[in-house]
Amino acid sequence: MADSPFPLELLRVLRPQLPDMLRVLRLFVASESPSLEKTAADRCCSVIAKEWRRSGTHVERIPQKRRGDHLRIIFAPNQRRAAGQLLVLGHYDTVYSTGTLKEMPFRISAGKAYGPGIFDMKAGIVQALFALQALQRTRVRAKKQIVFLWTSDEEIGSESSRKLVEAEARCSDAVFVLEPSFGPRGLVKTARKGVGEAQLIVQGRASHAGLAPEEGINAVHELATQLTRIEKWNDIRRGISINADIVEGGTRTNVIADRARAVLDLRALRASDMRSVESRLHALRPVHRGAKLKITGGFDRPPLEHKICAALFERARSLAKQMNLSLGECTAGGGSDGNFSGALGIPTLDGLGAVGDGAHSDHEYIVVNTMPARAALLAALLTSS
Repeated sequence: MADSPFPLELLRVLRPQLPDMLRVLRLFVASESPSLEKTAADRCCSVIAKEWRRSGTHVERIPQKRRGDHLRIIFAPNQRRAAGQLLVLGHYDTVYSTGTLKEMPFRISAGKAYGPGIFDMKAGIVQALFALQALQRTRVRAKKQIVFLWTSDEEIGSESSRKLVEAEARCSDAVFVLEPSFGPRGLVKTARKGVGEAQLIVQGRASHAGLAPEEGINAVHELATQLTRIEKWNDIRRGISINADIVEGGTRTNVIADRARAVLDLRALRASDMRSVESRLHALRPVHRGAKLKITGGFDRPPLEHKICAALFERARSLAKQMNLSLGECTAGGGSDGNFSGALGIPTLDGLGAVGDGAHSDHEYIVVNTMPARAALLAALLTSS
């Protein structure tokens, strides 16, 4: 990509906007939005929608019965027919319950802004808003329609929003995900593991552990044998991990356990490995005579594979270089809604949001002075894609 003055021009426009960015960020963080509390989430949705309407975009609120409403925001360039569509994707729900703000209020200290959900990922939504405003204020023009999609349930699996995310992705030439970046250098995420959860349930037969142990079928022993087998499937080099993180079974110490259960966390970097793990799980057979196995669940987020992100990352790195910034990449063990668009084969670049740390913790923060550059990078990507 040839050098142009646009990235620097966008950065010059955005740097003086930092106080306004922080003002809007304070509004968003002060409006708590737990995934599981629809009333609170809807209030936050209204606050976000109001700020986006100020930018002159078309804001569509998509009602939900059990979760917060989703927001679909459309910006069309000044031409009769846009030459395609770009999707900017993120979520406004957080892992923090209502009332957390009293314990960890929005505050700025030593160049960092703190608050629940500020890093994951309300600062990303703010940066996207100001990226759009920068496009409106400069001579830079987007060639394609831009859809900004802010959902309300990403933190709990995107059950109500997945179809919407996938539908918009299918209409788009590229997807830019405003999830937080990684580490102090603000690395973008060019690969994400697929994520899932499975249950391994064992049915045995109860018997008195002292009087007739031979008449029982110990479900705990069967489960332990199966978990020992499954542990060997882990392959850190390939990015495959299967971990039994909840295990339970039995009723009393003098009763042969007739039931046991393990909940497995599943992760894989490649779609082929994801399918292999699921196939192996469902092919498990009992070791102890008379025991019965039941396997449920599996992967619910496919991997975001590096090959889907590579070209977009190179474009982003080139644009960052034009702003005298260094941009690096990384692989993330967790999933995001970008996994869905990537699995459809749509070029997807994740981790374009805020620079900071402490997601889902009591010290979640962003680095304040990085916000204008991250917004400028997004704006540049939207005009060059």
